Amino acid sequence: AHKSRHFARRRNQTCRKPMEGAGEEKPHAVCLPFPAQGHITPMLSVANLLHAHGFHVTFVNSEYNHARLVRTRGAAVLAGSPGFRFATIPDGMPQPSGDVDDDVTQDIPSLCKSTLETCLGPFRRLLTELNDAASTGDHPVVTCIVSDLTMCFAMDAAKELDVPYVQLWTASTVSYLGFRYFRLLIDRGIVPLQDVKQLTDGYLDTPVEDVPGLTNMRLRDFSSFIMNPDDYMVGYAIKVTESAARASAVIVNSFDDLEGEAVEAMEALLGRPKVYTIGPLTLLAPRSTGTIGSLSLWKEQEECLQWLHGKEPASVVYVNFGSITVMTKEQLLEFAWGLANSGRQFMWIIRRDLVRGDAAVLPPEFMEETAGRGFMASWCPQQEVLNHPSVGVFLTHSGWNSTMDSMCGGVPVISWPFFSDQLTNCRYQCNEWGVGMEIDNNVQRNAVTGLITELMQGESGKKMRKRAEEWREKAILATKPGGSSHRNFKELLCDVLLPKK
Repeated sequence: AHKSRHFARRRNQTCRKPMEGAGEEKPHAVCLPFPAQGHITPMLSVANLLHAHGFHVTFVNSEYNHARLVRTRGAAVLAGSPGFRFATIPDGMPQPSGDVDDDVTQDIPSLCKSTLETCLGPFRRLLTELNDAASTGDHPVVTCIVSDLTMCFAMDAAKELDVPYVQLWTASTVSYLGFRYFRLLIDRGIVPLQDVKQLTDGYLDTPVEDVPGLTNMRLRDFSSFIMNPDDYMVGYAIKVTESAARASAVIVNSFDDLEGEAVEAMEALLGRPKVYTIGPLTLLAPRSTGTIGSLSLWKEQEECLQWLHGKEPASVVYVNFGSITVMTKEQLLEFAWGLANSGRQFMWIIRRDLVRGDAAVLPPEFMEETAGRGFMASWCPQQEVLNHPSVGVFLTHSGWNSTMDSMCGGVPVISWPFFSDQLTNCRYQCNEWGVGMEIDNNVQRNAVTGLITELMQGESGKKMRKRAEEWREKAILATKPGGSSHRNFKELLCDVLLPKK
């Protein structure tokens, strides 16, 4: 039933295209991502989509990240292009001291608290400046705001301007439901944990049933924050996810075939149909001149792609734990020797801040053992890597961007979730979507080797590769003209973002 829901729920109406009438100004969208890499990337895709459909776009970064982007991408990229401008607001976080590396991911709970409590004032001032400057004819007045769902303070500013306010949820729809059901888990007495032993005695495997839109969930598959309801992030998650009910619309980087049931449950929680699946954004967003191709906070090493050329199809293990995950030195070594003992070629992305409180340094014995078959870099253009035919397995933290990238590339995964929504994504990858196998948090080298071998040459691996390829085809169809995501984006423009005739 969910596959046809969009046909039934929309009003038949005609909306004008941008610049359709003589003398009419372009619509002007202000796009505000949460200031972390995994949120900036999908918001940039949304901004490029709007720009390609005739919108003037102002993309708002934090001052901290703007400085990082200038270092990695160059000032020319952030000069923008015709109709696409960049602006900044402070994130409210303390400035890094001289002895602290300011090229690393900021502490996420601190950043969540700071943005929610301090960013509304600077954002209001920015909107006032944009509208004041519009009188010079340099750009049109602001006609809509698209913010990350976690930057829900922007709703107040949108109401003051009386413009549509759209939220982008950058994670999976199933993880949105997981956060929204935090109150339910607390009310049922499932959390808080009564004893630290419950972390290891099997209690986390308790089935959590009667949660609409979620299937076969255990307590351990919800965000790790919920184990301690006094954690700041629990109240924060409840506050921001419940804010979505007051938005003009919510957009999700997913597609109906993958998460239709969860989207229906999300719409039921929000009170009226206004959730638009427009993903995978990497397939739907245009790649053409005039678009901003990447806003990577780390310098991407293009030689990664050159190294992949000439390798046998599906022969390389690609390893990347994303922009936030940190691990211990012991875990790093277990992954390293698991890769080495597999005998496979591998590409491993190791951020400078990957190891908690220490430098991510691999022993010389490992380097000798893997000489000629391993390639290590600090960052890479991930979509291109996962689309390369030589990549056969993705060892991942199961962040949502990486989950979408692996599906678009048709690559099965070994999942090692770190925190937050990654636990829910992992559960669905391994149990519902059939594209992956999970590795225990207490990682052991033999398990790493065994899973690589199984996914590369075992029967389970063949089934998962076939399933991943099927999801890839469905993702492509969803974003083509007539597909669900393509249609939903057009309806978002018509229903919400553009004035009606």
